[in-house]
Parts: sequence; C-alpha cells; structure tokens
Amino acid sequence: MSKPNELDNYLDHLRFEKQYSPHTLDAYRRDIARFIAKTGVPLGEVKSHHVNTFISSLHSSGLSARTIQRALSSVRSFFNYLEGKGCVAGNPAVANKAPKGRSRLPQTLDTDQAAKLFAYAAHTPIQKRDRAITELFYGSGLRLAELVGVNIGDLDLEAGFVTVVGKGRKSRQVPLGRHCIAAIRAWLACRLEPDRTAPLFTGRPEKRISPRTVQVRLKELARRQLGSSQLHPHMLRHSFASHLLESSSDLRAVQELLGHADIATTQIYTHLDFQHLAKVYDAAHPRAEMQDARPEPQDARSQPQDARPGRRMRGQNRKLTDG
Repeated sequence: MSKPNELDNYLDHLRFEKQYSPHTLDAYRRDIARFIAKTGVPLGEVKSHHVNTFISSLHSSGLSARTIQRALSSVRSFFNYLEGKGCVAGNPAVANKAPKGRSRLPQTLDTDQAAKLFAYAAHTPIQKRDRAITELFYGSGLRLAELVGVNIGDLDLEAGFVTVVGKGRKSRQVPLGRHCIAAIRAWLACRLEPDRTAPLFTGRPEKRISPRTVQVRLKELARRQLGSSQLHPHMLRHSFASHLLESSSDLRAVQELLGHADIATTQIYTHLDFQHLAKVYDAAHPRAEMQDARPEPQDARSQPQDARPGRRMRGQNRKLTDG
C-alpha cells in the first residue's frame, strides 16, 4: 500500500465528497503526513503504540493540547477511511487519547467597544470597503472564508439577506441589519458596475480580497479605533453571537445564524452570557456577595440546551428569580 497514494486518495475524498475547504485540507495533509513520517512503518502495520509515540512526540515539541487533539483526530479519521476501504484491519488510533487542554472561552468585544469600533466616518473607497466588511462580520456573524467568498449576486439588499456557503459547502441565508446594508451600498457605489458574479469585496485590481488582507485591515481598524490590534474576524463572530444571546436568549436561532451543525458548539456562548449577567448582578444588586474572583463556569458542552442566565449561579448559594 503506497502511503502517498492513500493520503492523496483520502484528501480527494475530503475535497470532492465531503466538500472540505482548502484550509481544512491543508491541516489534514500536514497532520497525516507528519504521522506517516514519524511512524515509518506500512499503514497496515500501524499499532496503537505507534500512535502513542506520535502523540508523545508532539507534546515534547511544545505543541498545544488543542493542536495535538486536532492531529489525533486527523489520524483517526484517516484510518477510519482506510478501514472502510479494506486497506487496514482496524483503526489503531480509536482508543488513543490526546492530552486535555484548558477550555477557553471565546474573546469578544463588549457593546461599548463594538460601538466605538464603528464610530468613524468612511470617506475613501478603502474605508467604505473596510466598514462594510466589519459591519458584515459583526452584524451577521460570518466566518472569514464565508465573507471572502460572497459574490454580489449572493446579496438581496431589498429583502435584507445574504446567502453564504459555510463548512461542508452548506449554504444558508443570513439577515443583514440596516447599518450593514447601508455600508454595503456605500461600498458598491464605489465599484465600476460589477456583474452579479463579481466578488463583493475586492482588493487591487478588482480581484477577490484575500483572507490575509481582511485580517490585516481589521487589526489596523482596531488599532485606530480601540487602541489595540487584538481584533480578528472570529472575535467579531463571537461578539455577534454573544450580544445576540444577551438580548434574545434563543440558542437555536443563534445556532442557525452561525451555521453550527451541533448546538453544543453554540452553547459556549451561554457561558459568555452568564459572565455578563454575573457582572451586572455583582455591580448593581445591593445584596450581591462581591468576590474577587468567580469560579470558572463548567465546560460548555456539558450545559443543558436551556442553560440560560436566570438559573442558579454555579458556585453561589443564591438564585436570580424571574421578575
């Protein structure tokens, strides 16, 4: 069994049948190629101890637990594919475990920071483009690849929607707010009558803007407006979800808007909402038991689907009552 051929076949399977993005394919290729180079044995002879040795080598290299978890997942998926094709007798990575990393909550802007981010007048075409990009990230919660991939024909500004293609090549319609629509109209007015197949956001000369350019422009905007360059596209997506949950408490709706296949992924934002509520309570309620540090919330994936602020605060002997 040729290792490079099997890896190429697997990547073709992910590309054409699973419709994975180029970025995801690159990650799978790196992880599996690293594993093959480390083990040095035919794929049909790989055992669980080879996988353990691989995991240990990644850990010794100083890689994060999350990176190691991703690498193990790539290897496990690869052997599932090989087993399904009858190339190997079993999956040697099925029982191996990666080191657990500390669960980190997503970083978000608060509402005051979000307002400050947009507190400027856009005069030049580049400024109008950047404002439209930022409005679309924060106002609709798009991923970076989704935003870069939007064409003019995907917009319905009259109805207030944009159609985007997310993970797994799944398309969904996302609503646009009035500020976002106004920003997009201002940007389109700077374009030279592009057709519907043209990309919405372009660089120079009229080519689709690159993900890297979007990242750099966001950092420059944040440095100018917020005094910090610690802003990235997913931070605006996280802010969109967190602020929406604070106002609506509709977890299922946020799941649909974000394009999450599993609601457990969306539940991480219930922790951000809990933290917001706890801060408001401690700052405003006369009977609040002020503490220097609150206990960390439990892992988001263990929360029930209706875990919303207003229930018992974890680690506190009190309840917030409705009304």
